Amino acid sequence: MSLHAVLEDWRSLSLNPRAAVPRKPVEEEKQMVGQVTEGSIEQEIQNKGLTAPRLTPADIDASIVGENYHVFPGTTLTICMLTLRNGYHVTGEAAAASPENFDAAIGKKIARDNARNKIWALEGYLLRSKLAA
Repeated sequence: MSLHAVLEDWRSLSLNPRAAVPRKPVEEEKQMVGQVTEGSIEQEIQNKGLTAPRLTPADIDASIVGENYHVFPGTTLTICMLTLRNGYHVTGEAAAASPENFDAAIGKKIARDNARNKIWALEGYLLRSKLAA
């Protein structure tokens, strides 16, 4: 398959970010004993009254203006491309080790989460640059 065909296929899978993969409710995140979640960290920051400029999960979500997915034919490899408000693209990937375990919806969730996690470093750098100016 040519790169052009892959990109066209990718564009055809474009999703509205508002209707994208649903996030876990904060209550469900809090029930995950022994695991640190964005929701639990955010709550701890607020409880401690830490008010200096920082990034929040909402800031990361607000930076995403589009998303596209592609599953390479004959594989379990799922790619998520998130488009940020400045036009930059961030990718995340997921693949099942056993083809029998492949589930497209799960692959999309994992790939999106992996792409979204990369945004923290980018936005963190941007915030630090603004604070240093």
